[in-house]
Amino acid sequence: MDLGGIQIDVIRKDIKNVHLSVLPPDGRVRLSAPKRMKEETLRAYTLTRLPWIRQQQRKLVSQPRETKREYLPRESHYVWGERCLLKIVEADAPPSVSRKHKKLMLQVRPGTDRDRRAELLAAWYRTQIRERVDALLPEWERCVKVRMNTLFVQHMRTKWGSCNPTKGNVRLNTELAKKPPECLEYILVHELIHMIEPTHNERFVQLMSQHMPDWRSRRDLLNALPVAHEDWGY
Repeated sequence: MDLGGIQIDVIRKDIKNVHLSVLPPDGRVRLSAPKRMKEETLRAYTLTRLPWIRQQQRKLVSQPRETKREYLPRESHYVWGERCLLKIVEADAPPSVSRKHKKLMLQVRPGTDRDRRAELLAAWYRTQIRERVDALLPEWERCVKVRMNTLFVQHMRTKWGSCNPTKGNVRLNTELAKKPPECLEYILVHELIHMIEPTHNERFVQLMSQHMPDWRSRRDLLNALPVAHEDWGY
């Protein structure tokens, strides 16, 4: 679909609601729509969202991006918003990751390559998120009056988090462990509230403001920080 000079990829799915996405790195627009929804209805909906689409495209173009990480000694890595220098320790022992002040200690066996070093750090970051969520979740479940079933922590290229309201499952991006802690808490609450209101309508905004009055400043902080380097392949 071409609308206002913007090319929109329309994907028909077995869903109830329309979902519009502006995707990194270049601002491609994707519209997921119910199979039986008429094209003129989709065009009318998308037309009302053109200002938002253009705003999101401008944000993507201007958002800073990290350089590709090589997992070499003294390379900068971030833990909960703080810059740490990577220290590689080669030892004939099981691999491990630990943080000591401003250093991120990665113990590996001699000859461990870049990809394996990346896997080890990613696993450590996932653990950091799970531990932080374990501490936050009981209070937020009580506050929002929902119950999360399963938490998945994984690498996500285009989202900080997602929620399946029917199953009660939440997915969080591993990259959140590199951002300030208040950003993780914001995304967690965002997804918990999606269990009550699946869309980003006025009710959702009201619920966010009710339970986390400063959610906009947390969102803006997260959006202003550099995003991870990605090999998009196009």
